[in-house]
Amino acid sequence: MDDDELITRLAGGDDTALRELFARHAPLLAARLRALLPPSDVEDALQETFLAAWRGAGSYRPEEKAGGWLWGIARRQAALLLRRRGPATAALPVLPHLPGLVQPGDPAQLVTTASQLASAVGALSPADRVVWQLMYVEDRPVAEVARLAGVPEGTVKSRAHRARRLLRAALGGGLG
Repeated sequence: MDDDELITRLAGGDDTALRELFARHAPLLAARLRALLPPSDVEDALQETFLAAWRGAGSYRPEEKAGGWLWGIARRQAALLLRRRGPATAALPVLPHLPGLVQPGDPAQLVTTASQLASAVGALSPADRVVWQLMYVEDRPVAEVARLAGVPEGTVKSRAHRARRLLRAALGGGLG
């Protein structure tokens, strides 16, 4: 049964369809939510996502991709969770060591590089961005990234190579 059929059954109140949809999409959604939320909030956002999907299944249009529809719901749930928390008080994230890009002790250069990196990552395709996040930010092995993304390991390696190449070009060749 494909995702569209599952969502149609979900709209009719079939909780088995919800479990199947969760099993198919929760691992990748959780991985993507980890980029937006503290680890302790990922499970809550995921539960709220599938609860909202259950409630809104009747509004799903089959011409959409189910994964994209669920990701849209997950992003909204993450934003709601963060909004309820109030203003962030966390320190700026620490960038990975970027040889040749950032001189130690130069905060202005660090902010500029962080901005360039964020812009370059934002320019990646969604598929390449997910692979980059899972492999290089979360340090997950290729086999796990392949399982989470639902693609062969070779595809993960190709996407990782493409992401590195594009980021290296965007950052002036300073990424390894």
